[in-house]
Amino acid sequence: MIAGKTPGKSAIPAAHSGQIGSSVQKRSTPKPSPKRADRRIARTQRLLHEALLQLILERGWDAVSVQEVCERADVGRSTFYVHFADKEELLISGFDGLRQMLRERAAERAPQPLGFTLGLLEHARENQKLFRALLGKRTAQVVHRGFVATVGDLVAADVAAVTPPGPLREASVRYLAGAFWELLLWWGEQPNASPVEVDEVFSRLTVAVLGELKVWT
Repeated sequence: MIAGKTPGKSAIPAAHSGQIGSSVQKRSTPKPSPKRADRRIARTQRLLHEALLQLILERGWDAVSVQEVCERADVGRSTFYVHFADKEELLISGFDGLRQMLRERAAERAPQPLGFTLGLLEHARENQKLFRALLGKRTAQVVHRGFVATVGDLVAADVAAVTPPGPLREASVRYLAGAFWELLLWWGEQPNASPVEVDEVFSRLTVAVLGELKVWT
């Protein structure tokens, strides 16, 4: 028998057992708050995306593997697949940030239809080397899908102000988003043209489309 114990009785007095249990619960590791978890997710995704862009610039799209992206970002491979199915999905995820950035830039200027286009062209010029790498033969299809979807969302928001929902609005959004993509490719062949000059070209070409939308309203 251990000294201090009374046969048949618990060594821990009943009056204190609940307190001790309570203190054990208090010492347990607290779960991260939703906001903290969201920040962790955003940070992980940002590190992966930045690593992918760096590697594309260094080696080209085809030479980059998911494992190399994880090593550059210092993120586990299993963690990568929690967030993305493959490197294509990771690349496209970057358009969410681009969409937000363009909305913020457009808000800084006087309101006008398709006012985000100059900001996008300026962003492309500021990151010219990266844009050229992304418009390569292998990445063009992936980038095209994300780019047109992003521009389409921005166009839809502006077009909604001049025409009601329906086939005409949907067709015009697809038309203008596709036209802007082709303009960006054309600009790649005109290295001396400034973002302002290219934006002026797009504005002049889209005046008729916006005018038709107002007529049909």
